[in-house]
Amino acid sequence: MKVVALVSGGKDSCYAMMKCIQYGHQIVAVANLLPADDSVDELDSYMYQTVGHQIIVSYAECMGVPLHHKLSYQRTPGDEVEDMFILLNEVKKQIPSITAVSSGAIASDYQRLRVESVCSRLGLVSLAYLWKQDQSLLLQEMITNEIMAITVKVAAMGLDPAKHLGKKIAFLEPYLHKLKDLYGINVCGEGGEYETLTLDCPLFQNARIMLDDFQVVLHSSDSIAPVGVLHPLKFHLESKQSDSLSGNNKTNDLCRENISSVFEVQGVNLEECKAPGEPGAEVNDLIEVSSHRLHLSKTEKDNTFSICCWLQDTSGPSTGLQGDLKLILRQIELQLEGCGLGWEHVLYIHLYISDMDQFTRANETYVRFITQDKCPFGVPSRSTIELPLIQAGLGRAYIEVLVANDQSKRVLHVRSISCWAPSCIGPYSQATLHKEILHMAGQLGLDPPTMTLCDGGSTAELESALQNSEAIAKCFNCSISTSAILFVVYCSTNIPLDERPKIHDNLDTFAKQLKLSHLDKGTKPEVLDPIFLYILVPDLPKRALVEIKPILYVPETMETPEETSCQLSSIVAPSYFSFQPADWHDSCIQKCVIPGKICAVVLSITSVVAMKICSDSMNADWSNNNHQNSLTESQMKRISRFCIFLLNKTIIENDFSWKDTMSLRLYFPPNLHVPLETLSNLFADGFKELDQMNGGTEVGGKPIFNLVPVLGAGISAACTNDIITCELFARKS
Repeated sequence: MKVVALVSGGKDSCYAMMKCIQYGHQIVAVANLLPADDSVDELDSYMYQTVGHQIIVSYAECMGVPLHHKLSYQRTPGDEVEDMFILLNEVKKQIPSITAVSSGAIASDYQRLRVESVCSRLGLVSLAYLWKQDQSLLLQEMITNEIMAITVKVAAMGLDPAKHLGKKIAFLEPYLHKLKDLYGINVCGEGGEYETLTLDCPLFQNARIMLDDFQVVLHSSDSIAPVGVLHPLKFHLESKQSDSLSGNNKTNDLCRENISSVFEVQGVNLEECKAPGEPGAEVNDLIEVSSHRLHLSKTEKDNTFSICCWLQDTSGPSTGLQGDLKLILRQIELQLEGCGLGWEHVLYIHLYISDMDQFTRANETYVRFITQDKCPFGVPSRSTIELPLIQAGLGRAYIEVLVANDQSKRVLHVRSISCWAPSCIGPYSQATLHKEILHMAGQLGLDPPTMTLCDGGSTAELESALQNSEAIAKCFNCSISTSAILFVVYCSTNIPLDERPKIHDNLDTFAKQLKLSHLDKGTKPEVLDPIFLYILVPDLPKRALVEIKPILYVPETMETPEETSCQLSSIVAPSYFSFQPADWHDSCIQKCVIPGKICAVVLSITSVVAMKICSDSMNADWSNNNHQNSLTESQMKRISRFCIFLLNKTIIENDFSWKDTMSLRLYFPPNLHVPLETLSNLFADGFKELDQMNGGTEVGGKPIFNLVPVLGAGISAACTNDIITCELFARKS
């Protein structure tokens, strides 16, 4: 991409430009905001560095690219972005080929979010290659890569204006690490401990800046952390070419020179340069859909529940994927409104589509309903999967949303491309934390700085996806190796058969290595025993082979081992549907239980299990034949009752109830040859019977499950031949 770089004069923005070039981008312009009063060194802004701004005009000559700056910047309480919007809007007008903006944000959400907001309004991509990088390593990289920067402001315990201003970062590096050990400072100065001015770096191909004279100005003589700035008085450019720059090395007494490659951006009317807003939902042109085609399900939990919507009976006139998706999104919107809620209350969205080739079109429809403006507390996290919807007799789109009736969620939404984890440029977030449960967006095996899939097949993609998941988990002070409740692993049918057995082994190895790294660091975190569900699907975004969807437990307070250890319940669930407890039942169930808080269950009905359930009506060699073709409706009824019996037994005996259920998915293969409507009725009738046996106090008599057609599912990527797989997640209020 062609990039305009936001520069403050400091080391971070310069190194960010170098990283852009490393990843194949081209810096075609730099942009800077200057104080309205040239004599002012420090505006104490959370957004911009202003110390040393007098020298930045020379960057255009040093780099050989145009510099655009705005002279009228004044700090505005509560909003520091409109001047940046005007500046970048003008740069975009002057250089229409620009598609991205580089910034040097390392740890400041305040800076990153505002740059991303401006980029979004202007249709530009934010590049933040330093984001979330280890600051000690980053500082060393800058020095190794020949960034010659000096301190122009100090404001931290242990930094003395008289001693440490004007010093090179290479000289100060050991001392900064000492201060980090003593006082916990940020070695890159991200906490405002110090600011720098870059006088030379590999980007300066034409000349380097030579500071001839300066003045130290003491802003605060605090005895613990005095604050001082370096005010440049005179500098000159020293040519790096065989001939001197323009014939001579020029001394600049800080008078404004008429440099042809420096452009001053004047203030403009914001209404004139306002970028088109996010499109609103177009609901007036919705095609009427008959009620028998539209299906809904909803869990009964009062404060966090799932709503699922899909279309059935594809024999009627088709509106295409976009039309189906529009109908479904509008229907969910109406359901939310009926509960007095909106899209801002949605925590997570499962977007299932029939054809990944139409992903872009699906996203165009999606963004008409779910926007940043509608979700001021953060857009929902999301996973997008291609499923065999048409083969199962469904429409071309299928959506499940997880909804909370409060606004206590914490959302991580990084739209910048960085080295940290894959960006989420669209209206969905990397992760959403709500009531101690971290719902992470589906993670692909992408290389974050390039946003391309890793080479090396499914195992390489899996490792990269896990690394990306771990980077996101760290932002919430947890780890996928210790805090994971459930891993859902979507596997594409494009994975060679001989690679599939390696997937679970590699996942397990990765988690164990992470646990060992925590021990090496001296930490002994509580470790959950997660459960695994592997789902075989036709395709994934970007033609990925693997997508990981972790769900993590993030306690609000540190707990003692006794609080999270397994505890045996004395509750014994009734035996319904004529089933009696048996030892082999345990082989069907995976569960992760945090007593009194969370119960996650995966129930796997294999052909062997089906034989045991329906032993009175099946031949002995049934499991060796094409069993899915030979299942009768009565056998499926028996299997459905067994699923309900065992799920009920598991949640009751762990001191949970059906009212605690947040989601219940029933995965089935289309070649089951039991019509979806029949399958749905079998489970619905089973839950009604359970409700009657419980005296109408548990399930409530309404469908609380959603049937999800998949090519296969199971507890291993090597064996995804389950007849039915149930995934239940419950949480105590």
